[in-house]
Amino acid sequence: MTVTQTAPIDVYYWPTPNGWKITILLEELGVPYNVHFVNIGKGDQFKPDFLVISPNNKMPAIVDPEGPDGKPIAVFESGAILQYLGRKFGQFYPTDERKRVEVDQWLMWQMGGFGPMLGQNHHFSIYAPEKIPYAIDRYRNESHRLYGVLDKQLQSHDYVAGDYSIADMAIVGWAKLYERQGIDGAEFPAFKAWLDKVMARPAVERGLAIKAPEEMNLADDKEAQKVLFGQRAR
Repeated sequence: MTVTQTAPIDVYYWPTPNGWKITILLEELGVPYNVHFVNIGKGDQFKPDFLVISPNNKMPAIVDPEGPDGKPIAVFESGAILQYLGRKFGQFYPTDERKRVEVDQWLMWQMGGFGPMLGQNHHFSIYAPEKIPYAIDRYRNESHRLYGVLDKQLQSHDYVAGDYSIADMAIVGWAKLYERQGIDGAEFPAFKAWLDKVMARPAVERGLAIKAPEEMNLADDKEAQKVLFGQRAR
């Protein structure tokens, strides 16, 4: 069944690996959407209006004005958003149960492991005011292990779950930052071939190209670090 989106979907976004997931999928789907920037360095995620949509004070989130039964629906958590849009538009998320389970496994792998561990890698290697060797080694080693898992899967699959899907879209924004995570792409050739292939997709290029209206250098912006890592509003 083909679903036509008349009114734009509202996307609450900042250009991060989790935000990119949603803009990539919407570009792949070709449906209209409006971007609302949530400046996470200035505490926009703590504003009351945003918390109504995303009570965990995290972006991305969406509001689909044409939700189930034609009524608006708000969705937070990037994985849940991907699943919702995949179901609604019947693309990049299989209806066959076995194939859907395969996609869900890798989506959950990203949500529960790949993203959080790489995020901790970024934090302790780049942003933490104190460089703690144990923490840096811990998360770099775990990142390396996860890239090994991904590379092994891609040795026998064109995409992580068979056909190109929301699982690939969930992973690529984190994976494209592999060098800053201390990963040597030459060590994982199947992963690198997959990354080059996904990054070359026009919709992926467009989804990644949505820039913030103002630059944020998190490595140097101490006030933004207080907001993000102290989890308080400015």
